[in-house]
Amino acid sequence: MANVAMIVTNACDPDPRVIQSARWLTELGHEVTIHAYDRQQVSSSASSIDGVKIVRYHLGKSPYGGLLKTGLGLRKFNKSVFSKLTVDSPDVVVCHDADTLGVGCKLKRKPGLKLVFDMHDLHHTWVLMPNPKSLIRKVISKVMQQKLLQRLKYVDKIFTSSGALEGGTYPGFKEWLLKHGHDSIVIENRPEHVEQMSLPSSENWTVSHIGRIRDLASIRQLLEAVKLIPELRRPILHIAGDGTEYNQVKREIKQFSDNYGLTYVFEKSYQKSDLLSILEQTNIVYAMYNPERGNIADGALSTKMFDAASFGIPSVVNANCLMGEICGVENLGKSVTWGDSVELKNALLELRESRVKLEKTLLDFKFEYVKNFENLLDN
Repeated sequence: MANVAMIVTNACDPDPRVIQSARWLTELGHEVTIHAYDRQQVSSSASSIDGVKIVRYHLGKSPYGGLLKTGLGLRKFNKSVFSKLTVDSPDVVVCHDADTLGVGCKLKRKPGLKLVFDMHDLHHTWVLMPNPKSLIRKVISKVMQQKLLQRLKYVDKIFTSSGALEGGTYPGFKEWLLKHGHDSIVIENRPEHVEQMSLPSSENWTVSHIGRIRDLASIRQLLEAVKLIPELRRPILHIAGDGTEYNQVKREIKQFSDNYGLTYVFEKSYQKSDLLSILEQTNIVYAMYNPERGNIADGALSTKMFDAASFGIPSVVNANCLMGEICGVENLGKSVTWGDSVELKNALLELRESRVKLEKTLLDFKFEYVKNFENLLDN
């Protein structure tokens, strides 16, 4: 059996994709330790879930989505993990996303070590989020992409989170990787279990934005659509999560409320136990992203859409991309053209009394993950 080290640059509290893949390997008898970067230093420094060890690194607070502070924090984390794993000497290193792959490539110098890359999204596109048209950010993004492609030649196996539908229109990350000469196995970011929550009030209805608050353009688009709804019919906006744009979003929503009338709720951060109470009050999950920076246009699939659907909650997502295509094929909500406030308003009003059903879960991908991991060890 193998000693497996997984590396991820969030607190893994929760990160269902990382934890579930670790569980699968533990079930096979492998020893798995997740090395997680707790940027906000809010989770315990060590924990265990179903035999999976989680070690969280507290190295000073660092934001998500920044430039200098985020970069310095990641550098400190990667240096610490490299030192730890040089001593621990694992048999397999699994790097979750490109911001950990540099560590894996350095550790690959150990003879016989297997290196796995799990690409959740296109990491180099995140730097474009605050200003997709910024020349400096475009240059940084290009350099990050080139580093990723250079490092992929050291990787023994690639998993990724999306691929084009059979007979579908839009590409996923599998196609992005193929374009650059690398094959991969698709393991979508879906929840493992499904249950149906009862529909909250359709009178005092709630639209929730859950997760990192980094895309200001997305929130502004939501407010433009809400403004088109008569005040007495407007939803409550529930904003749950932190991120670089949290304070600005809070200011703009408060200003909107003062000017036009709106009830809103803010929660700066939440853990897995809090998520259920948020979803119980939610009629619709808002999961739209600015497509100008890429990522969504390249095939990113928001975990929000799948998580919401696992409780019967519909989502509003981007049209003209893989996420919108899957949303339509599986009837998980509605896809809306980016920038069309009227279409978004109509989608919100149509979905407020709707429930959906998620048929395909993470368990549909378990066999592929386990089979490919075991094949890697056998070779």
